Amino acid sequence: MTHKSVRDYIRTIVDFPHEGILFRDVTTLFADPRGFRIAIDQLLAPYAGMRFDKVAGLEARGFILGGAVAHQTSTGFVPIRKKGKLPGRTISVSYQLEYGEAVVEVHDDAIQAGEKVLLVDDLLATGGTAEAGIKLIEQLGGQVVGCAFVVDLPDLGGRKRLEAMGMEVHALCAFEGL
Repeated sequence: MTHKSVRDYIRTIVDFPHEGILFRDVTTLFADPRGFRIAIDQLLAPYAGMRFDKVAGLEARGFILGGAVAHQTSTGFVPIRKKGKLPGRTISVSYQLEYGEAVVEVHDDAIQAGEKVLLVDDLLATGGTAEAGIKLIEQLGGQVVGCAFVVDLPDLGGRKRLEAMGMEVHALCAFEGL
């Protein structure tokens, strides 16, 4: 029996969503019970022994990972969603996309001042969405203790962007190129 790494469970789809893009599809990782378990365990490994109060997941695949991490650590889960998806009072942050702008939001009572929060998502590309999520957490008085991703695309600069903000960044695997 060969031992697979998380990377081995991730499928690459050529020319999706546009020609020239190599899309890193983590749904194949999620679909495999062993692969999914390995991913959750490895996402948590750098934070072993660290106390945090909440896990925040970025829409949408970050919800799958973040929910599993929150369950494993017996902490609360906070969804960071696209604008207009949350009921109740929210705060929002806008950020730049390649073509245009996007807005993410969180309930204004999701994180209490002083709570320590682990930010989780499937993929780190340019870091724009993660940076917006960090800003939301900090606006509520939360402290981001780390940013955990399954995939890092280092050529797009997201890790450097988050590290320049003083964030600890952990990714299970990296794929070069777009």
